Amino acid sequence: MKKLSLLNFRLLIVWTIITSAMLGLAGKIFLLQFLKTAEFKKKANVQQNEEIRIDNPRRSIIDNEGNILAMDTVKYDLFIYRDRLPKDEDKEKIAKQLSEILNKNYDDLTKLLLDKKNVNRVGLDKITTHEYQRILNNTTKKYRRAFEFIKNFDRSYPQKELMSDVVGFVNDNQQGKAGIEMSQNNLLHRQTKYITVRKTGSGGIIPTSLPTNFFRSNDWKLQLTVNMRLQRAARFALKEKLNIFKAKRGAIIIMNVMDGSILALVCEPTFDPNVFYNAKSELLKNWAVTDLYEPGSTFKPINIALALEAGVIESNTLIQDVGFIKVDNWNIHNASLAGNGLINIAEVLQTSSNVAMVQIMQRLKKEDYYSRLLKLDITQKTNIDIPGEVRGQLKNKEVFTKGSIEAAATSFGQGFSLTPIKLAQLHAALANGGKLVTPHLTKGLVNLEGSLAWTPEYKIKQIFSPSVSKKVMELMETVVNKGSGKASKIQGYRIGGKTGTAQKAGKGGYLPDSKITSFVSILPITSPKYLVLVVLDEPKGNNTSGSTVAAPAAKVVTDALIYIEGLPPAK
Repeated sequence: MKKLSLLNFRLLIVWTIITSAMLGLAGKIFLLQFLKTAEFKKKANVQQNEEIRIDNPRRSIIDNEGNILAMDTVKYDLFIYRDRLPKDEDKEKIAKQLSEILNKNYDDLTKLLLDKKNVNRVGLDKITTHEYQRILNNTTKKYRRAFEFIKNFDRSYPQKELMSDVVGFVNDNQQGKAGIEMSQNNLLHRQTKYITVRKTGSGGIIPTSLPTNFFRSNDWKLQLTVNMRLQRAARFALKEKLNIFKAKRGAIIIMNVMDGSILALVCEPTFDPNVFYNAKSELLKNWAVTDLYEPGSTFKPINIALALEAGVIESNTLIQDVGFIKVDNWNIHNASLAGNGLINIAEVLQTSSNVAMVQIMQRLKKEDYYSRLLKLDITQKTNIDIPGEVRGQLKNKEVFTKGSIEAAATSFGQGFSLTPIKLAQLHAALANGGKLVTPHLTKGLVNLEGSLAWTPEYKIKQIFSPSVSKKVMELMETVVNKGSGKASKIQGYRIGGKTGTAQKAGKGGYLPDSKITSFVSILPITSPKYLVLVVLDEPKGNNTSGSTVAAPAAKVVTDALIYIEGLPPAK
Protein backbone atom coordinates (compact mmCIF):
# COMPACT_ATOMS: atom_id res chain seq x y z
CA MET A 1 0.00 0.00 0.00
CA LYS A 2 2.85 2.31 0.88
CA LYS A 3 4.65 1.38 -2.32
CA LEU A 4 1.53 2.23 -4.33
CA SER A 5 1.12 5.55 -2.56
CA LEU A 6 4.77 6.42 -3.21
CA LEU A 7 4.35 5.52 -6.86
CA ASN A 8 1.23 7.64 -7.16
CA PHE A 9 3.04 10.50 -5.49
CA ARG A 10 5.86 10.30 -7.98
CA LEU A 11 3.42 10.16 -10.86
CA LEU A 12 1.64 13.16 -9.43
CA ILE A 13 4.90 15.11 -9.30
CA VAL A 14 5.76 14.15 -12.89
CA TRP A 15 2.23 15.01 -14.04
CA THR A 16 2.40 18.31 -12.20
CA ILE A 17 5.74 19.18 -13.80
CA ILE A 18 4.52 18.24 -17.27
CA THR A 19 1.24 20.09 -16.80
CA SER A 20 3.05 23.16 -15.49
CA ALA A 21 5.42 23.05 -18.41
CA MET A 22 2.54 22.74 -20.82
CA LEU A 23 0.69 25.58 -19.15
CA GLY A 24 3.85 27.65 -19.22
CA LEU A 25 4.38 26.88 -22.90
CA ALA A 26 0.73 27.68 -23.63
CA GLY A 27 1.08 30.94 -21.77
CA LYS A 28 4.22 31.77 -23.69
CA ILE A 29 2.50 30.97 -26.98
CA PHE A 30 -0.45 33.13 -25.97
CA LEU A 31 1.94 35.93 -25.05
CA LEU A 32 3.80 35.70 -28.34
CA GLN A 33 0.80 35.09 -30.56
CA PHE A 34 -1.63 37.57 -29.08
CA LEU A 35 -0.21 40.00 -26.53
CA LYS A 36 3.09 40.85 -28.23
CA THR A 37 2.10 40.40 -31.89
CA ALA A 38 2.52 44.06 -32.85
CA GLU A 39 5.87 44.34 -31.09
CA PHE A 40 7.35 41.29 -32.81
CA LYS A 41 5.93 42.28 -36.19
CA LYS A 42 7.69 45.61 -35.81
CA LYS A 43 10.99 43.90 -34.92
CA ALA A 44 10.63 41.46 -37.84
CA ASN A 45 9.88 44.35 -40.21
CA VAL A 46 13.02 46.15 -39.08
CA GLN A 47 15.13 43.03 -39.54
CA GLN A 48 13.67 41.93 -42.88
CA ASN A 49 12.98 45.28 -44.58
CA GLU A 50 15.08 48.38 -45.13
CA GLU A 51 14.33 51.80 -46.55
CA ILE A 52 17.07 52.86 -48.95
CA ARG A 53 17.69 56.23 -50.57
CA ILE A 54 18.01 56.40 -54.35
CA ASP A 55 19.91 59.45 -55.58
CA ASN A 56 18.68 59.80 -59.15
CA PRO A 57 20.94 61.56 -61.61
CA ARG A 58 19.39 64.05 -64.01
CA ARG A 59 18.33 62.40 -67.25
CA SER A 60 20.82 62.49 -70.11
CA ILE A 61 20.01 64.43 -73.28
CA ILE A 62 20.81 62.88 -76.67
CA ASP A 63 20.46 64.00 -80.28
CA ASN A 64 18.39 62.18 -82.90
CA GLU A 65 21.24 59.74 -83.53
CA GLY A 66 21.87 58.97 -79.85
CA ASN A 67 24.92 61.19 -79.32
CA ILE A 68 25.23 62.46 -75.74
CA LEU A 69 24.58 66.21 -75.44
CA ALA A 70 24.24 66.47 -71.64
CA MET A 71 24.84 63.97 -68.85
CA ASP A 72 25.34 63.72 -65.10
CA THR A 73 28.74 62.57 -63.85
CA VAL A 74 29.67 61.55 -60.31
CA LYS A 75 31.82 64.11 -58.54
CA TYR A 76 32.88 64.70 -54.95
CA ASP A 77 32.97 67.83 -52.84
CA LEU A 78 36.37 67.70 -51.12
CA PHE A 79 36.83 69.06 -47.58
CA ILE A 80 39.93 69.00 -45.36
CA TYR A 81 39.83 69.20 -41.55
CA ARG A 82 42.87 71.22 -40.53
CA ASP A 83 42.81 70.05 -36.88
CA ARG A 84 43.35 66.46 -38.05
CA LEU A 85 46.69 67.56 -39.49
CA PRO A 86 48.31 68.79 -36.27
CA LYS A 87 51.78 69.51 -37.67
CA ASP A 88 52.67 72.08 -40.29
CA GLU A 89 54.73 69.47 -42.17
CA ASP A 90 51.61 67.32 -42.37
CA LYS A 91 49.69 70.17 -43.99
CA GLU A 92 52.56 70.84 -46.38
CA LYS A 93 52.74 67.18 -47.35
CA ILE A 94 49.00 67.05 -48.07
CA ALA A 95 49.24 70.30 -50.06
CA LYS A 96 52.02 68.76 -52.19
CA GLN A 97 49.99 65.61 -52.87
CA LEU A 98 46.86 67.56 -53.79
CA SER A 99 48.73 69.99 -56.04
CA GLU A 100 50.01 67.05 -58.11
CA ILE A 101 46.70 65.18 -58.23
CA LEU A 102 44.39 68.17 -58.76
CA ASN A 103 46.84 70.26 -60.82
CA LYS A 104 46.55 73.16 -58.37
CA ASN A 105 49.15 75.64 -57.20
CA TYR A 106 51.15 74.23 -54.28
CA ASP A 107 51.75 77.61 -52.63
CA ASP A 108 48.03 78.46 -52.69
CA LEU A 109 47.10 75.12 -51.12
CA THR A 110 49.81 75.45 -48.47
CA LYS A 111 48.65 78.94 -47.58
CA LEU A 112 45.07 77.73 -47.33
CA LEU A 113 45.95 74.91 -44.93
CA LEU A 114 48.47 76.84 -42.80
CA ASP A 115 46.43 80.01 -42.36
CA LYS A 116 45.64 80.19 -38.64
CA LYS A 117 42.68 82.48 -39.27
CA ASN A 118 41.08 80.01 -41.63
CA VAL A 119 38.11 77.87 -40.65
CA ASN A 120 38.81 74.33 -39.52
CA ARG A 121 36.82 72.66 -42.36
CA VAL A 122 38.35 73.90 -45.61
CA GLY A 123 36.40 73.26 -48.81
CA LEU A 124 38.09 72.72 -52.19
CA ASP A 125 36.56 72.37 -55.66
CA LYS A 126 34.55 69.43 -56.91
CA ILE A 127 36.79 66.55 -57.91
CA THR A 128 36.25 63.74 -60.42
CA THR A 129 35.95 60.04 -59.57
CA HIS A 130 39.47 59.53 -60.94
CA GLU A 131 40.89 62.28 -58.71
CA TYR A 132 38.98 60.90 -55.73
CA GLN A 133 40.49 57.44 -56.27
CA ARG A 134 44.01 58.87 -56.67
CA ILE A 135 43.71 60.76 -53.39
CA LEU A 136 42.68 57.56 -51.59
CA ASN A 137 45.43 55.52 -53.23
CA ASN A 138 48.18 58.06 -52.54
CA THR A 139 47.21 59.01 -48.99
CA THR A 140 48.27 56.99 -45.96
CA LYS A 141 45.76 55.91 -43.34
CA LYS A 142 47.21 58.50 -40.99
CA TYR A 143 46.18 61.40 -43.24
CA ARG A 144 43.05 59.91 -44.78
CA ARG A 145 40.96 60.85 -41.76
CA ALA A 146 41.63 64.51 -42.54
CA PHE A 147 39.59 64.25 -45.75
CA GLU A 148 35.83 64.36 -46.20
CA PHE A 149 34.25 63.44 -49.53
CA ILE A 150 30.61 64.22 -50.29
CA LYS A 151 29.36 62.37 -53.35
CA ASN A 152 27.02 64.19 -55.74
CA PHE A 153 26.17 64.59 -59.41
CA ASP A 154 27.57 67.26 -61.68
CA ARG A 155 26.17 68.21 -65.11
CA SER A 156 28.52 67.79 -68.03
CA TYR A 157 28.19 68.99 -71.64
CA PRO A 158 30.63 66.99 -73.79
CA GLN A 159 29.82 68.96 -76.98
CA LYS A 160 30.64 72.27 -75.28
CA GLU A 161 29.65 75.30 -77.45
CA LEU A 162 28.29 73.16 -80.29
CA MET A 163 24.89 72.46 -78.68
CA SER A 164 24.67 75.27 -76.12
CA ASP A 165 21.95 77.21 -78.00
CA VAL A 166 19.69 74.15 -77.86
CA VAL A 167 20.57 72.36 -74.62
CA GLY A 168 21.18 75.37 -72.33
CA PHE A 169 22.64 74.74 -68.87
CA VAL A 170 21.83 74.07 -65.20
CA ASN A 171 22.86 76.00 -62.10
CA ASP A 172 24.64 74.62 -59.03
CA ASN A 173 21.32 73.28 -57.73
CA GLN A 174 20.80 71.22 -60.90
CA GLN A 175 17.93 73.45 -62.01
CA GLY A 176 17.69 74.25 -65.72
CA LYS A 177 18.27 77.90 -66.52
CA ALA A 178 18.26 77.97 -70.33
CA GLY A 179 17.35 75.88 -73.36
CA ILE A 180 15.94 72.38 -73.09
CA GLU A 181 17.45 72.06 -69.61
CA MET A 182 14.99 74.72 -68.49
CA SER A 183 11.91 74.00 -70.63
CA GLN A 184 12.03 70.26 -69.91
CA ASN A 185 13.28 70.54 -66.34
CA ASN A 186 10.38 68.45 -65.00
CA LEU A 187 11.26 65.61 -67.37
CA LEU A 188 14.99 65.80 -66.76
CA HIS A 189 15.06 66.31 -63.01
CA ARG A 190 14.34 63.17 -61.01
CA GLN A 191 13.65 63.58 -57.30
CA THR A 192 15.54 61.59 -54.67
CA LYS A 193 13.42 58.54 -53.87
CA TYR A 194 13.10 56.29 -50.85
CA ILE A 195 12.01 52.69 -51.42
CA THR A 196 11.54 49.78 -49.03
CA VAL A 197 13.25 46.49 -49.95
CA ARG A 198 13.30 43.04 -48.34
CA LYS A 199 16.59 41.59 -47.12
CA THR A 200 17.98 38.09 -46.89
CA GLY A 201 19.28 36.60 -43.62
CA SER A 202 22.78 37.79 -44.57
CA GLY A 203 21.58 41.31 -45.19
CA GLY A 204 21.45 41.24 -49.00
CA ILE A 205 18.57 42.78 -50.98
CA ILE A 206 16.01 40.39 -52.45
CA PRO A 207 15.72 41.48 -56.14
CA THR A 208 12.04 40.59 -56.38
CA SER A 209 11.26 43.19 -53.73
CA LEU A 210 12.37 46.02 -56.01
CA PRO A 211 9.66 47.97 -57.89
CA THR A 212 8.79 46.70 -61.37
CA ASN A 213 11.14 48.08 -64.08
CA PHE A 214 13.02 49.95 -61.35
CA PHE A 215 16.38 49.92 -63.10
CA ARG A 216 15.06 50.09 -66.66
CA SER A 217 12.85 53.17 -66.30
CA ASN A 218 15.66 54.90 -64.45
CA ASP A 219 17.84 54.88 -67.56
CA TRP A 220 15.45 56.64 -69.94
CA LYS A 221 17.02 59.51 -71.87
CA LEU A 222 15.51 62.66 -73.34
CA GLN A 223 15.98 62.56 -77.10
CA LEU A 224 15.96 65.73 -79.19
CA THR A 225 15.16 66.23 -82.86
CA VAL A 226 18.49 67.97 -83.54
CA ASN A 227 21.30 66.29 -85.44
CA MET A 228 24.76 66.98 -84.08
CA ARG A 229 26.42 66.71 -87.50
CA LEU A 230 24.03 69.23 -89.03
CA GLN A 231 24.49 71.50 -86.03
CA ARG A 232 28.25 71.42 -86.57
CA ALA A 233 27.92 72.20 -90.28
CA ALA A 234 25.55 75.10 -89.58
CA ARG A 235 27.82 76.57 -86.91
CA PHE A 236 30.84 76.32 -89.21
CA ALA A 237 29.03 78.13 -92.03
CA LEU A 238 27.70 80.81 -89.71
CA LYS A 239 31.04 81.52 -88.03
CA GLU A 240 32.72 81.78 -91.42
CA LYS A 241 30.28 84.43 -92.65
CA LEU A 242 30.40 86.34 -89.37
CA ASN A 243 34.18 86.56 -89.65
CA ILE A 244 34.15 87.58 -93.32
CA PHE A 245 31.53 90.30 -92.93
CA LYS A 246 32.31 91.28 -89.31
CA ALA A 247 28.64 90.86 -88.44
CA LYS A 248 27.33 91.48 -84.94
CA ARG A 249 25.64 88.09 -84.64
CA GLY A 250 23.86 85.44 -86.67
CA ALA A 251 21.46 82.51 -86.54
CA ILE A 252 20.72 79.42 -88.63
CA ILE A 253 17.62 77.23 -88.36
CA ILE A 254 17.10 73.89 -90.14
CA MET A 255 13.55 72.57 -89.80
CA ASN A 256 11.48 69.67 -91.05
CA VAL A 257 8.53 71.56 -92.57
CA MET A 258 6.14 68.62 -92.26
CA ASP A 259 6.16 68.30 -88.47
CA GLY A 260 8.14 71.30 -87.19
CA SER A 261 11.04 69.28 -85.79
CA ILE A 262 14.26 71.31 -85.58
CA LEU A 263 17.35 69.58 -87.00
CA ALA A 264 19.73 72.42 -86.14
CA LEU A 265 19.44 75.71 -84.29
CA VAL A 266 22.60 77.78 -84.09
CA CYS A 267 23.37 81.24 -82.76
CA GLU A 268 26.74 82.96 -82.87
CA PRO A 269 28.50 84.14 -80.79
CA THR A 270 27.64 81.59 -78.11
CA PHE A 271 28.96 80.12 -74.83
CA ASP A 272 30.30 76.94 -73.23
CA PRO A 273 27.59 75.54 -70.91
CA ASN A 274 30.26 73.83 -68.78
CA VAL A 275 31.46 77.28 -67.70
CA PHE A 276 28.35 79.35 -68.43
CA TYR A 277 29.25 81.74 -65.61
CA ASN A 278 32.16 83.05 -67.69
CA ALA A 279 29.88 84.16 -70.55
CA LYS A 280 28.23 87.52 -71.10
CA SER A 281 24.59 87.47 -70.03
CA GLU A 282 23.29 88.31 -73.52
CA LEU A 283 24.86 85.12 -74.89
CA LEU A 284 22.91 82.89 -72.50
CA LYS A 285 19.68 83.37 -74.46
CA ASN A 286 18.76 82.03 -77.89
CA TRP A 287 18.04 85.23 -79.78
CA ALA A 288 16.39 83.30 -82.64
CA VAL A 289 13.39 82.96 -80.31
CA THR A 290 13.86 85.89 -77.91
CA ASP A 291 14.59 88.87 -80.22
CA LEU A 292 12.39 90.61 -82.78
CA TYR A 293 13.46 92.00 -86.14
CA GLU A 294 11.83 93.23 -89.32
CA PRO A 295 12.02 90.37 -91.84
CA GLY A 296 12.14 92.49 -94.97
CA SER A 297 11.83 90.73 -98.32
CA THR A 298 11.80 87.22 -96.83
CA PHE A 299 8.18 88.04 -95.90
CA LYS A 300 7.18 88.73 -99.50
CA PRO A 301 6.29 85.10 -100.37
CA ILE A 302 3.92 85.09 -97.38
CA ASN A 303 2.22 88.24 -98.65
CA ILE A 304 1.99 86.69 -102.11
CA ALA A 305 0.23 83.69 -100.51
CA LEU A 306 -2.26 86.04 -98.80
CA ALA A 307 -3.00 87.77 -102.10
CA LEU A 308 -3.45 84.44 -103.89
CA GLU A 309 -5.78 83.23 -101.12
CA ALA A 310 -7.83 86.43 -101.46
CA GLY A 311 -8.06 85.91 -105.22
CA VAL A 312 -6.73 89.38 -106.07
CA ILE A 313 -3.85 87.98 -108.15
CA GLU A 314 -2.95 84.86 -110.15
CA SER A 315 0.50 83.48 -110.94
CA ASN A 316 0.38 85.15 -114.40
CA THR A 317 -0.82 88.56 -113.12
CA LEU A 318 1.29 91.43 -114.49
CA ILE A 319 2.39 94.42 -112.40
CA GLN A 320 3.92 97.66 -113.73
CA ASP A 321 7.06 98.56 -111.75
CA VAL A 322 8.41 102.03 -112.55
CA GLY A 323 10.90 102.01 -109.64
CA PHE A 324 8.97 104.08 -107.10
CA ILE A 325 5.48 104.64 -105.74
CA LYS A 326 4.04 107.37 -103.54
CA VAL A 327 1.90 106.36 -100.55
CA ASP A 328 0.54 108.93 -98.09
CA ASN A 329 3.18 111.43 -99.22
CA TRP A 330 5.93 108.83 -98.69
CA ASN A 331 8.09 107.79 -101.65
CA ILE A 332 8.79 104.06 -101.71
CA HIS A 333 11.65 102.79 -103.90
CA ASN A 334 13.09 99.47 -104.89
CA ALA A 335 16.43 98.60 -103.26
CA SER A 336 18.07 99.01 -106.66
CA LEU A 337 16.40 102.43 -107.12
CA ALA A 338 15.44 101.22 -110.61
CA GLY A 339 12.21 99.99 -112.15
CA ASN A 340 11.63 96.51 -113.54
CA GLY A 341 8.90 97.32 -116.06
CA LEU A 342 5.92 95.04 -116.61
CA ILE A 343 6.61 91.89 -114.56
CA ASN A 344 4.70 88.81 -113.49
CA ILE A 345 4.44 87.49 -109.91
CA ALA A 346 7.46 85.20 -110.25
CA GLU A 347 9.53 88.17 -111.44
CA VAL A 348 8.24 90.25 -108.53
CA LEU A 349 9.94 87.77 -106.20
CA GLN A 350 12.99 87.30 -108.43
CA THR A 351 13.71 91.04 -108.46
CA SER A 352 12.36 91.52 -104.92
CA SER A 353 10.36 94.51 -106.12
CA ASN A 354 9.03 96.68 -103.29
CA VAL A 355 6.99 98.78 -105.69
CA ALA A 356 5.21 95.78 -107.17
CA MET A 357 4.51 94.34 -103.70
CA VAL A 358 2.85 97.57 -102.60
CA GLN A 359 0.57 97.47 -105.65
CA ILE A 360 -0.30 93.80 -105.08
CA MET A 361 -1.29 94.27 -101.46
CA GLN A 362 -3.21 97.46 -102.28
CA ARG A 363 -5.67 95.18 -104.08
CA LEU A 364 -6.84 94.01 -100.67
CA LYS A 365 -8.85 96.28 -98.43
CA LYS A 366 -6.71 97.33 -95.49
CA GLU A 367 -9.14 95.77 -93.02
CA ASP A 368 -9.06 92.47 -94.93
CA TYR A 369 -5.26 92.54 -95.16
CA TYR A 370 -4.98 93.15 -91.42
CA SER A 371 -7.40 90.34 -90.63
CA ARG A 372 -5.46 87.91 -92.80
CA LEU A 373 -2.19 88.86 -91.10
CA LEU A 374 -3.70 88.12 -87.69
CA LYS A 375 -4.83 84.69 -88.90
CA LEU A 376 -1.17 83.89 -89.52
CA ASP A 377 -0.61 84.19 -85.73
CA ILE A 378 2.12 86.78 -86.29
CA THR A 379 1.41 88.27 -82.87
CA GLN A 380 1.41 84.83 -81.18
CA LYS A 381 4.29 82.68 -80.01
CA THR A 382 5.20 79.56 -81.95
CA ASN A 383 5.38 77.72 -78.59
CA ILE A 384 8.79 76.27 -79.40
CA ASP A 385 10.23 74.41 -76.40
CA ILE A 386 12.96 76.94 -75.70
CA PRO A 387 12.29 79.47 -72.92
CA GLY A 388 12.09 83.21 -73.45
CA GLU A 389 10.14 83.28 -76.72
CA VAL A 390 8.49 86.64 -77.47
CA ARG A 391 5.42 87.51 -79.54
CA GLY A 392 5.63 89.33 -82.83
CA GLN A 393 4.58 92.96 -83.02
CA LEU A 394 2.04 94.38 -85.47
CA LYS A 395 0.47 97.84 -85.32
CA ASN A 396 -3.06 97.86 -83.92
CA LYS A 397 -5.93 97.83 -86.37
CA GLU A 398 -6.73 101.52 -85.99
CA VAL A 399 -3.18 102.60 -86.86
CA PHE A 400 -2.85 100.01 -89.64
CA THR A 401 -6.08 101.01 -91.40
CA LYS A 402 -6.04 104.78 -90.76
CA GLY A 403 -3.73 105.53 -93.68
CA SER A 404 -2.13 103.45 -96.42
CA ILE A 405 1.54 103.63 -95.43
CA GLU A 406 1.44 100.86 -92.79
CA ALA A 407 -0.05 98.35 -95.22
CA ALA A 408 2.44 99.45 -97.88
CA ALA A 409 5.43 98.97 -95.57
CA THR A 410 4.12 95.59 -94.43
CA SER A 411 3.86 94.46 -98.06
CA PHE A 412 7.65 94.35 -98.34
CA GLY A 413 8.33 93.15 -94.77
CA GLN A 414 8.88 96.40 -92.83
CA GLY A 415 6.88 98.20 -90.13
CA PHE A 416 6.28 95.08 -88.05
CA SER A 417 8.57 92.58 -86.36
CA LEU A 418 8.80 88.90 -85.53
CA THR A 419 11.39 86.36 -84.41
CA PRO A 420 13.47 84.23 -86.78
CA ILE A 421 11.69 81.11 -85.50
CA LYS A 422 8.28 82.65 -86.35
CA LEU A 423 9.46 83.43 -89.88
CA ALA A 424 10.65 79.83 -90.21
CA GLN A 425 7.27 78.59 -89.01
CA LEU A 426 5.43 80.70 -91.60
CA HIS A 427 7.66 79.57 -94.45
CA ALA A 428 7.20 75.97 -93.35
CA ALA A 429 3.45 76.51 -93.79
CA LEU A 430 4.09 77.68 -97.36
CA ALA A 431 6.00 74.46 -97.99
CA ASN A 432 3.89 71.79 -96.30
CA GLY A 433 0.49 72.45 -97.84
CA GLY A 434 -0.51 75.39 -95.66
CA LYS A 435 -0.20 73.96 -92.13
CA LEU A 436 1.21 76.05 -89.28
CA VAL A 437 3.20 73.42 -87.39
CA THR A 438 4.79 73.89 -83.97
CA PRO A 439 8.59 74.21 -84.11
CA HIS A 440 10.07 71.87 -81.51
CA LEU A 441 13.26 70.23 -80.28
CA THR A 442 11.89 67.54 -77.95
CA LYS A 443 11.38 64.16 -79.60
CA GLY A 444 10.56 62.16 -76.46
CA LEU A 445 11.89 59.81 -73.78
CA VAL A 446 13.87 56.84 -75.06
CA ASN A 447 14.09 53.53 -73.18
CA LEU A 448 16.98 51.06 -73.02
CA GLU A 449 15.93 49.40 -76.26
CA GLY A 450 16.14 52.73 -78.08
CA SER A 451 12.36 52.98 -78.51
CA LEU A 452 10.34 56.07 -77.66
CA ALA A 453 8.49 55.42 -74.40
CA TRP A 454 6.85 58.87 -74.40
CA THR A 455 6.33 61.54 -77.06
CA PRO A 456 4.83 65.04 -76.74
CA GLU A 457 1.98 66.32 -78.89
CA TYR A 458 2.27 69.48 -80.98
CA LYS A 459 -0.52 71.63 -82.41
CA ILE A 460 -1.17 72.14 -86.14
CA LYS A 461 -3.29 74.88 -87.73
CA GLN A 462 -4.26 75.29 -91.40
CA ILE A 463 -3.54 78.84 -92.63
CA PHE A 464 -3.13 78.42 -96.42
CA SER A 465 -4.81 76.15 -98.94
CA PRO A 466 -2.65 73.36 -100.44
CA SER A 467 -3.10 74.83 -103.93
CA VAL A 468 -1.76 78.24 -102.86
CA SER A 469 1.10 76.55 -101.02
CA LYS A 470 2.09 74.72 -104.20
CA LYS A 471 1.93 77.88 -106.33
CA VAL A 472 4.18 79.84 -103.95
CA MET A 473 6.74 77.00 -103.95
CA GLU A 474 6.88 77.16 -107.74
CA LEU A 475 7.37 80.92 -107.58
CA MET A 476 10.14 80.63 -104.96
CA GLU A 477 11.99 78.11 -107.12
CA THR A 478 12.36 80.77 -109.82
CA VAL A 479 14.10 83.05 -107.27
CA VAL A 480 16.88 80.46 -106.92
CA ASN A 481 17.04 79.62 -110.63
CA LYS A 482 16.75 83.14 -112.08
CA GLY A 483 16.67 85.71 -109.30
CA SER A 484 18.44 86.99 -106.19
CA GLY A 485 18.82 83.49 -104.69
CA LYS A 486 21.20 82.10 -107.32
CA ALA A 487 24.02 81.83 -104.77
CA SER A 488 22.07 79.04 -103.02
CA LYS A 489 21.59 76.92 -106.14
CA ILE A 490 22.90 73.33 -106.02
CA GLN A 491 23.29 71.41 -109.25
CA GLY A 492 20.79 68.59 -109.59
CA TYR A 493 18.43 69.76 -106.84
CA ARG A 494 15.23 71.78 -107.03
CA ILE A 495 15.34 74.46 -104.35
CA GLY A 496 13.10 77.42 -103.62
CA GLY A 497 14.15 80.49 -101.68
CA LYS A 498 13.90 84.17 -100.93
CA THR A 499 16.49 86.74 -99.95
CA GLY A 500 15.95 89.58 -97.51
CA THR A 501 17.83 92.78 -96.67
CA ALA A 502 15.97 94.81 -94.07
CA GLN A 503 16.79 98.10 -92.43
CA LYS A 504 17.12 98.03 -88.65
CA ALA A 505 14.73 100.17 -86.70
CA GLY A 506 16.05 102.50 -83.99
CA LYS A 507 14.74 105.37 -81.93
CA GLY A 508 12.98 107.82 -84.24
CA GLY A 509 13.36 105.77 -87.42
CA TYR A 510 15.64 103.40 -89.28
CA LEU A 511 19.37 103.30 -88.62
CA PRO A 512 21.24 104.53 -91.74
CA ASP A 513 24.13 102.02 -91.70
CA SER A 514 22.52 99.00 -90.06
CA LYS A 515 20.69 96.15 -91.70
CA ILE A 516 19.80 92.49 -91.27
CA THR A 517 20.43 90.14 -94.18
CA SER A 518 18.63 86.84 -94.47
CA PHE A 519 17.79 83.98 -96.76
CA VAL A 520 15.23 81.19 -96.50
CA SER A 521 15.38 78.11 -98.70
CA ILE A 522 13.09 75.10 -99.04
CA LEU A 523 13.84 71.73 -100.61
CA PRO A 524 13.08 69.62 -102.51
CA ILE A 525 10.44 71.70 -104.27
CA THR A 526 8.72 68.63 -105.75
CA SER A 527 7.95 67.33 -102.25
CA PRO A 528 9.07 69.94 -99.71
CA LYS A 529 10.55 68.58 -96.49
CA TYR A 530 13.33 70.85 -95.24
CA LEU A 531 13.74 74.55 -94.58
CA VAL A 532 16.98 76.45 -94.00
CA LEU A 533 16.88 79.98 -92.59
CA VAL A 534 20.03 82.11 -92.31
CA VAL A 535 20.00 85.51 -90.57
CA LEU A 536 23.03 87.80 -90.11
CA ASP A 537 22.75 90.95 -88.04
CA GLU A 538 24.68 94.07 -89.17
CA PRO A 539 27.16 92.65 -91.71
CA LYS A 540 29.82 95.20 -92.70
CA GLY A 541 30.88 96.09 -96.23
CA ASN A 542 29.64 97.78 -99.38
CA ASN A 543 28.01 94.77 -101.02
CA THR A 544 26.14 93.16 -98.17
CA SER A 545 22.70 91.78 -98.89
CA GLY A 546 20.71 88.61 -98.50
CA SER A 547 22.01 87.37 -101.84
CA THR A 548 25.70 87.99 -101.07
CA VAL A 549 25.83 87.18 -97.35
CA ALA A 550 23.04 84.82 -96.29
CA ALA A 551 22.37 82.82 -99.49
CA PRO A 552 25.95 81.47 -99.81
CA ALA A 553 25.83 80.35 -96.17
CA ALA A 554 22.52 78.60 -96.85
CA LYS A 555 24.15 76.73 -99.74
CA VAL A 556 26.91 75.37 -97.47
CA VAL A 557 24.32 74.21 -94.94
CA THR A 558 22.08 72.71 -97.62
CA ASP A 559 25.00 70.74 -99.05
CA ALA A 560 25.54 69.21 -95.60
CA LEU A 561 21.80 68.57 -95.22
CA ILE A 562 21.66 66.73 -98.56
CA TYR A 563 24.63 64.55 -97.61
CA ILE A 564 23.57 63.74 -94.04
CA GLU A 565 19.91 63.10 -94.87
CA GLY A 566 20.76 61.25 -98.07
CA LEU A 567 18.51 63.33 -100.33
CA PRO A 568 18.55 62.10 -103.94
CA PRO A 569 18.84 64.61 -106.81
CA ALA A 570 15.77 65.57 -108.81
CA LYS A 571 14.78 63.26 -111.63
